[in-house]
Amino acid sequence: MDIEAQKRAAAVRALEFVRPGMRLGLGTGSTAKQFVEVLGERVRAGLDVIAVPTSEVTRNDAMRLGVPLTTLDETPQLDLTIDGADEIGPDLSLIKGGGGALLREKIVACASARMVVIADHTKWVDPLGRFPLPIEVVPFGLGATQRAIEAAVAAAGCEGAVRLRRIKDGHAFVTDGGHWILDAALGRIADPQSLAHRLDGITGVVEHGLFIGLAQVAVLADVGGVRVVERT
Repeated sequence: MDIEAQKRAAAVRALEFVRPGMRLGLGTGSTAKQFVEVLGERVRAGLDVIAVPTSEVTRNDAMRLGVPLTTLDETPQLDLTIDGADEIGPDLSLIKGGGGALLREKIVACASARMVVIADHTKWVDPLGRFPLPIEVVPFGLGATQRAIEAAVAAAGCEGAVRLRRIKDGHAFVTDGGHWILDAALGRIADPQSLAHRLDGITGVVEHGLFIGLAQVAVLADVGGVRVVERT
């Protein structure tokens, strides 16, 4: 299987966790998009579920595919979130936010009784950090916030540049929440919990892409098939 076929295979396997009547969180990204597509097929075949999307892109995909939608204001407790990841560690800690939806993704994941992460085999790493860590920040006081992040990164024993994410025309990338993203290219995060704690304490940081203790299950596909890893 090529990478896209692996993503599709993981998405199909993740459907086994979905039961009629469930309230679902729908992730964002290329693998999560595959899940929304296969979920839409099941919904059109009669599966009764309702879902909260984690981005406007996912909302549009779900609407196009006929998946019934709600909001966390209307449905504040979800049964299951299925989402992708940029990196997955052996303890199922994640780096997410490559697509810029980390804030909404984390809100939805935290509102869910269970989170299943789906990915192709290239996302399984040890340790986390090769993928730049997204950190969502408010635009006001960017310089001060960036300096505080750089200090937190150093205090956590990490090294690497922290840069503002920009789009092709050079302007700052803007999230669905109206914020900006700083990407920390750290290479290796020896202690994700310590770094997450330090980032949580910085005024100006809205959220970061370290998802620790949220995913209970990872569904991973490679050329040989699909395997399911559960957090112990």
